[in-house]
Amino acid sequence: MAISELQIALVGAGAAAVALVWGYNAWQERRHRKTADRIFKGGQGDALLGSDDRGPGTGDSDRREPHFAVEASDELPEAIGDAAADMEPARDDSAPQSMSPVEGADAVADCVLTMVATEAVPASAVRTMQNAWSAEVTRPVHWLARNAADGAWQPVAADDTGRYRQWAVALQLVDRRGPVSEDELARFFGDVQQVAAQTGAALELPARGEVVAHAAALDQFCAGVDIQFVLHVVEASGGIFAGTKLRGVAEAAGLALEADGVFRARDAFGGELFAVANLGAERFDAESIKSLTIHGLTLSLDVPRVAEGVLAFDRMLATARQLATALGGVLVDAQRAPLADAMIAAIRARTAELQQRMKDGGIVPGSTRALRLFS
Repeated sequence: MAISELQIALVGAGAAAVALVWGYNAWQERRHRKTADRIFKGGQGDALLGSDDRGPGTGDSDRREPHFAVEASDELPEAIGDAAADMEPARDDSAPQSMSPVEGADAVADCVLTMVATEAVPASAVRTMQNAWSAEVTRPVHWLARNAADGAWQPVAADDTGRYRQWAVALQLVDRRGPVSEDELARFFGDVQQVAAQTGAALELPARGEVVAHAAALDQFCAGVDIQFVLHVVEASGGIFAGTKLRGVAEAAGLALEADGVFRARDAFGGELFAVANLGAERFDAESIKSLTIHGLTLSLDVPRVAEGVLAFDRMLATARQLATALGGVLVDAQRAPLADAMIAAIRARTAELQQRMKDGGIVPGSTRALRLFS
């Protein structure tokens, strides 16, 4: 009987231990999920969504154009937290200082390195040093200097003749090609270290692994909201549109033909709302459009790059209907099926959802930060 009781006790203890481990793991999983949701809220695909086209993140592939949709992950690393929090620059410039996001340097979108020289260094000298290795880095790089007079950080222009002690250099971490690669980040660190050594400056370097993790998490979030919605206007009987009529109709709808051969609608600040392009391969041109064979038009809304996505979509839809009526066409989806009211409602709702997710993640649609990350 004693042996039986001991066995029962051991079994009970084992079960309790298993339950304790399971409960701890569940608590950890729940904690990480809440943290990820707080930083960037993920989402799941739906009938409107396609596949992820941002690439594996090597940073060396060709630029990918935005597509109809990409799918987001529910969980992200804790690499991105309070990076965008503003910090007042200290008046003691004896050591590198943290800096608030300014033009050309963003604590979320960039890796920002700061350095302080013992003596003021001419901007022309730093520019010459940077030119020696600029071709090695394929991502945008911006130099800034701290103005001794007011302590403000300012972009260093190509013709800047000033001399500065405090410097910052920002490397953009993510764009539509994916995140910066670890190799390119290592080259960037090494090149800036050379500039610091040649100017006798103290350089502040973050942990490279943390920067890589930040870039990967940021890219994963961006991939989940990088969606472009597309509508088509085609000739009702399957024929062609007369190019001579198109330009007048487009301009009457508030569109302007731009240098890249695409009609665009813009807001009062010059920001793009949506684009209207030829359904075929040829670009529009002020002269050739008169004789161009046009089988249809493609209207596209780039969700992350538009400030007010729902309003922009409504205007794009109204313009598409206006073009269809004036040209004798019909409004269809990507499969050439007539655009149903249910699809229109779904696109409108999805646009609002994606833009809210961006705002929750600290990337305001249509903002400078968004335009840089989704370029």
